[in-house]
Amino acid sequence: MTIPFRLAVTAIVAAACAGPGAAQSGAAPYSVQETGQRFRTLQEAVSAIGDGAGTIYIAPGRYRDCAVQEAGRVAFIAEQRGTATFDGEMCEGKAALVLRGRESHVEGLVFQNARVPDGNGAGIRMEQGNLTVAWTMFQNGQCGILSANDPGSTIRIDHSTFSGLGKHPDGTGAHSLYIGEYGALIVTNSRFERGTGGHYLKSRAPRIEVTGTSFDDSRGSATNYAIDLSAGATGRIAGNIFVNGRGKENYSTMIAVAAEGVHNSSAGLVVENNDVSLAPGVTYETVFVGNWSDDRLTVRGNRLGKGVKAEEGR
Repeated sequence: MTIPFRLAVTAIVAAACAGPGAAQSGAAPYSVQETGQRFRTLQEAVSAIGDGAGTIYIAPGRYRDCAVQEAGRVAFIAEQRGTATFDGEMCEGKAALVLRGRESHVEGLVFQNARVPDGNGAGIRMEQGNLTVAWTMFQNGQCGILSANDPGSTIRIDHSTFSGLGKHPDGTGAHSLYIGEYGALIVTNSRFERGTGGHYLKSRAPRIEVTGTSFDDSRGSATNYAIDLSAGATGRIAGNIFVNGRGKENYSTMIAVAAEGVHNSSAGLVVENNDVSLAPGVTYETVFVGNWSDDRLTVRGNRLGKGVKAEEGR
């Protein structure tokens, strides 16, 4: 029986954590778990896996490095969470990791200073296949994750942080997390903060789940929506924390549904049990859920602070 890729990665990580500490990397900081081979560059390690399935462990350090995954199933995992940082090197003028294989898993890494001239530099550019991201930080750049379209695949993000991302003076526009026409986006137990422009989470996927996540705009600048479901979506947004700050470019709505046109059904979208407030010193009023779709949403059980209206439609 074939073990699903995500389960196989989990088993490998558990085995590694149970064993002795990671070997010293020297000049070859990338190791492929399945073969024991070590490589000087991340691209060499990815190419060695090719169209197969493999796990690349990344030693602690700061790397001016990047890679393109063209095929296969590849896991990119820090030997120690938060100690392997990819700092500003962009492959194909896009991202530190450009992923277009069958499946990708990213865990425990830090991506920072992702910037390119067109304004859409990213830690991860997801072009095809399923993606799982866990315990990873994206900071001080343009985009954290930016995807193309793959309606048959899903992007899952868990226990990850998006901080200091968005439109910068050297770019025309970006969002902390921008997912195109993927099948589904699932975000759990994560944090968005200190945005520098654009939306914190923008998605064109027809299915959405956001739970246990915080959108802290108290130190944001020139930001827009916390969540922009620009084409509409069904699913659930529940048990999150939303705080709107003083430095917003657009403070009218926190969650926008179908603001750019009705392309997906939003019937049955549930927004419930969220904590919603304005940061100290904010004097404007806002709407928690702005609904531009033709569908009725379920908005219930949300704890709204002063100056926040529950819902408004066209």
